[in-house]
Amino acid sequence: MATFVELAVRLGVLGLLLYWSFFLVRPFLTIAIWSVVLTVALYPVYDWMVDRLGGRRRLAAALLTFLNLLIVIGPATWLVLGLIESLHTVSERLDLSILELPPPADTVKSWPLVGEPIYQFWDLASTNLEAALAKIAPQLKPLGSFLVQIAAEAGTGIIKFLIAIVVAGFLFSPAPSLLNALRSFLHTVATGRAERFLQVAGATIRAVSRGVIGISVLQAFLAGLGIMAAGIPGASLITTAVLVLGIIQIGPSIVLIPLIIWSWIAFETTTALLFTGYMIPVSLLDNVLRPLVMGRGLDAPMLIILIGVVGGTISYGISGLFLGPIVLAVVWELSVAWIKEHESCPSA
Repeated sequence: MATFVELAVRLGVLGLLLYWSFFLVRPFLTIAIWSVVLTVALYPVYDWMVDRLGGRRRLAAALLTFLNLLIVIGPATWLVLGLIESLHTVSERLDLSILELPPPADTVKSWPLVGEPIYQFWDLASTNLEAALAKIAPQLKPLGSFLVQIAAEAGTGIIKFLIAIVVAGFLFSPAPSLLNALRSFLHTVATGRAERFLQVAGATIRAVSRGVIGISVLQAFLAGLGIMAAGIPGASLITTAVLVLGIIQIGPSIVLIPLIIWSWIAFETTTALLFTGYMIPVSLLDNVLRPLVMGRGLDAPMLIILIGVVGGTISYGISGLFLGPIVLAVVWELSVAWIKEHESCPSA
């Protein structure tokens, strides 16, 4: 009985310490995950730079970190400045003092349930738009707070990503030692399969980096070029939407298809035809290239990887973009190994 109580106390203290440790480390988990992902995804580039620089590992790490920061900060600055310009243009054109709405038709009153409230609000907006907006301002306040929260989280995410790039720069040199330590730990957990799990995790990270983020960046870049060449206002805002929708696996067609339809109204026939002929392949680029790129170097079926990407992104945000497919790829590897071992065992 005394031994049981002592064991329970030790387990309780250990659990409490682990909980406190997780609570303290939790704010840095996103940075840690991104740092590891960047280190694994970019290590082949780092290794190539070390060879070209005569084995100078620290110099290669510093140079690669600088290039990564330049690649991220440059386009991000362009997108932010373009977004500010787009919002400024919209605010200039949206002048409530000169904006007029036609009065509502009498048939609006006959709409079931909502006809009378809509008619009254529409009638007020046609005579005094500012009073109508002031009337619905309390209902729009939660939406405004939600949008501000999204903007704050996006800004925080960018800062964490920049910090992760710097941390990854310090992980390039000791990466082999860290890998050996992780391999030793996995040997104690899964004897005989540690090396295979590391290979699966590394291959999955590189495949997702190429197939999701790489293709999304390429797609956004090509879409931005077409939009800027056509002279469409708000190019940076649309480009940002294409990039984000591509990364979160919704796809940019939800933005590009209405833009193509709008081009046939706003442009001449020749210009609209050229714009459509360029933007349709761009909008379908991810559907063609992503399966080809993500399928290279992976033994797990593409459906498993895609489910992991989508499910991980929905559950854990951008970090889940990598965690989801890694977990499912390892589970798939374990399942296949278990089935093979079960089939190889002689039946009783």
